[in-house]
Amino acid sequence: MRKPLALLIAGLMSISGGVMPAMAAEPASQSTPDIAFTRFTLPNGLTVVVHEDHKAPVVAVSIWYHVGSGDEPKGKTGFAHLFEHLMFSGSENHKGTYFAPFELAGATDMNGTTWFDRTNYFETVPTTALDMALWMESDRMGHLLGAIGQKELDTQRGVVQNEKRQGENRPYGRVDQNILSNTYPANHPYQHDTIGSMADLDAASLADVKQWFHDYYGAANTTIVLAGDITVAQAKEKVAKYFGDIPAGPPVPRQQPWITPLTKSTRGTQHDHVSQPRIYRTWVVPQLGTEDAIALDLASTALGGGKTSRLYQRLVYQDKLVDDVSASIAPFALASQFQIQADVKEGVDPAKVEAAIADELQKFLAQGPTQDELDRAKVGTRAAFTRGLEKVGGFGGKAVILAEGQVYRGDPAAYKKDLQIMDAATIGSVKASADKWLTKGDYVLTVLPAGKGFNPDAEDAKVVALGDATGRPEAKVPAAKDFTVEKNTVDRAKGVPDVTKFPDLTFPKLERGKLKNGIEVVLAQRHTVPVTQVRLLFNAGYAADQGRKLGTASFTTTLMNESTKQLDSVEVSKRKQRLGAITSIGCGLDTCTASLNALNDQLKPSLELFADIVRNPAFKAEDIERIRGQWLASIAQEKTQPTGLALRTLPPLLYGAGHAYGIPFTGTGTEAAIKSITAADLAAFQGDWLRPDNVKILVAGDTTLDKIIPQLEAVFDDWKAPATPVPTKNVATVAAQPKPRVFLIDRPDAPQSLILAGLLAPSSKAPNDIDIDVANGAFGGSFTSRLNMNLREDKRWAYGAFSFLRDATGQRPFLMYAPVQTDKTAESANEVRKESDEVVGSRPLTQAEVDKIKSSNIRGLPGSFETTSEVLAAVNDIVQYGRPDDYVQTLKQHTEAVSQKSAQAAITEIVHPQALTWVIVGDLKKIEAPVRALNLGELHVIDADGKPVTSTKPAAKAAGKGEAKAKSGK
Repeated sequence: MRKPLALLIAGLMSISGGVMPAMAAEPASQSTPDIAFTRFTLPNGLTVVVHEDHKAPVVAVSIWYHVGSGDEPKGKTGFAHLFEHLMFSGSENHKGTYFAPFELAGATDMNGTTWFDRTNYFETVPTTALDMALWMESDRMGHLLGAIGQKELDTQRGVVQNEKRQGENRPYGRVDQNILSNTYPANHPYQHDTIGSMADLDAASLADVKQWFHDYYGAANTTIVLAGDITVAQAKEKVAKYFGDIPAGPPVPRQQPWITPLTKSTRGTQHDHVSQPRIYRTWVVPQLGTEDAIALDLASTALGGGKTSRLYQRLVYQDKLVDDVSASIAPFALASQFQIQADVKEGVDPAKVEAAIADELQKFLAQGPTQDELDRAKVGTRAAFTRGLEKVGGFGGKAVILAEGQVYRGDPAAYKKDLQIMDAATIGSVKASADKWLTKGDYVLTVLPAGKGFNPDAEDAKVVALGDATGRPEAKVPAAKDFTVEKNTVDRAKGVPDVTKFPDLTFPKLERGKLKNGIEVVLAQRHTVPVTQVRLLFNAGYAADQGRKLGTASFTTTLMNESTKQLDSVEVSKRKQRLGAITSIGCGLDTCTASLNALNDQLKPSLELFADIVRNPAFKAEDIERIRGQWLASIAQEKTQPTGLALRTLPPLLYGAGHAYGIPFTGTGTEAAIKSITAADLAAFQGDWLRPDNVKILVAGDTTLDKIIPQLEAVFDDWKAPATPVPTKNVATVAAQPKPRVFLIDRPDAPQSLILAGLLAPSSKAPNDIDIDVANGAFGGSFTSRLNMNLREDKRWAYGAFSFLRDATGQRPFLMYAPVQTDKTAESANEVRKESDEVVGSRPLTQAEVDKIKSSNIRGLPGSFETTSEVLAAVNDIVQYGRPDDYVQTLKQHTEAVSQKSAQAAITEIVHPQALTWVIVGDLKKIEAPVRALNLGELHVIDADGKPVTSTKPAAKAAGKGEAKAKSGK
């Protein structure tokens, strides 16, 4: 659940890892950040907020309609979200998918979302494509219904229903509606979840669509935020031109805050295909922006905000009852939810966990937070907010901050009030808010692993919603205003405005230096926010597990995030919080990295702490045992998740035994390996791989080479390499499979099947890597790719279907991914096979498909390196894959050089249908016979560890008529 101030900084990294040894740091800066804006209203009532940020030639367009699932009447659940999908189906003057012009223009961060109180649509476009974006947004806002017919409604209904199935196919995926039903009264706007019910989605009609559009999608119910490389004068001219003639629409009644705390504590039990019990304890509390909500946010950090929190200290460290515990507040416009969540350790009685949570809560209510707890919570929130200001749009960024303030509270600067309330919070005020709201009734839901005879539909049917409550406030109709429309000056018959010019990419020139001990430093200067990011890049990764216990690389680096030889893990975390620093150490397939994201005014102590973490891990027995328990639980969780199952089992099948990549790509290893791992194993891995002669230091941010080299030398210059050489990894070339193979994994009662089909592609270092990227984009790597348009937009069997490559120094896995509804598993696999056959046979990539991806990639470059994190990631790839320092600056010319012939050669080099290895995860009693009937390849049934099991159906004959149906793909 998202915290109130986190609404302003959505999508940011969570804080993890370590901090510094002996120094006491000054508190991080407390000045309130300013997002300068201009707000104006068109004569038709459309509200416009403009923020100028000229650091990159892009503009974030964020359009918020003040309507969400909380406005849906009974019998219409899910309709706001369904309508959001329909808004991407095309408009009267632009037929076909909405994404097409934006892909050609290089849009980034493009999507739409629905929540209880609003529906938003957003994209970040090159400055020169702003007219196109505003034309598109205004065309669907003012000219939609003529383009929506029964076909479009049925298509998006099917997509949304598969989105619902996909959510429910995840462990604990049925929890949300259960909690809403038992915390809000039946007549509360928040009593049902945003995705809605299958029955209500089935019942949605074209008449409903038209009425919804008429009631809620008028100009006076809309806010547009333009943030980025634009002036106020430009915004006024362009918004008036494209939106000024759109009618205001009828007055929209505004739902009023309604906080309905439970009068007593209640409880429920739910069963699901999960690996361990989970407890949710939920209270109804005041809405966002209130002093109580902000105080409860601070309280949630002290209670359950990471390993320094009281609940984590008690339940994880002290009593060893849970693998994880957290507390958070989910803030909404009408009311909020405060929730404590705990994952119960194997073999522990959930009642003991509940009792310990209750005990710690009572202590907190009696004492309130300490001053240190309160200060650390404030610093963490402010530091995250500061980092979030670097981005103009997307799911977070400045456009979102301004839009939320305007739509929910009528003030784009509402974030300042929240920060001021947070700064003024005291031990007493936080204690008072917690005592006022967390002593009222709550709902405790315990989710238990499903047993024999489990029926998910019957389980859902057991959820009995609360009855209606009295006292619901009447929605307020805004005061009558005389809105007028301006004369239309846009000839929409001419279609979407052409985008003929595009801004050039600006990317910092890489600078190189060395520490006195020989460690190479690569710097990209980025002076946007006062933050410096440092990354230590080690040539290691999961592939370095070879010859060791599987999971050693990841387990070692996870333990390095714990204690140092001077500081225990709690003190490390406390110091990090006081500094507002983010540190993390972890591994990917080929590398391990240690990262620091530090505020510049705390860089010196942050670097000292970071170096202590990297160089002096303690590998304490108590830390190892605690992490071991959590690790084993995470492996068990992976085995209940369709994607986790597939990523554990497919790579060993693709690469074979003995190959460094023939391991679970989750990096977590096996239960047997983790159970036997020792401190000596961890120290040996660190000594062999995470050493100064096997590292490069990458830096991006608000610094210079002259500044950063001495600061790095102060903490790393005396780091000496051991006498033994760095080990090697067996990343040998693997021959293509001689014939296709199919591996089925049973996931009983699954509402969807996950189809993953794998092949091997050339290394990320391949000379034709850009050709490969373009070819994959056309085949399955973009929204309008062949795979997605087939299975999502045409067949409606999936929420999305894609192909992707995982970067690697050796042969890369090329994966085709399609989560599909259970009753279309065989048909969907047949479509994937058909697309694979055709792209290298009867239907090669067309010039238009190749040009579309080239245009998207080239024109998206200016918006792809907006943040320091994005710049650092590019530097990482340049160093890891041995690319020239000007690689990013030359991407445009190299992408322009890709031809239809070279793209087709790239896809032909990769896609060998006869070599496909399929892993399909689903309910075998429903899918095995139809899949067998397809004759995709030699079929095996395996378990979650990739070991063979006895199949549930002995022969394809059981499919009967299903064979012909599956092969037809209809």
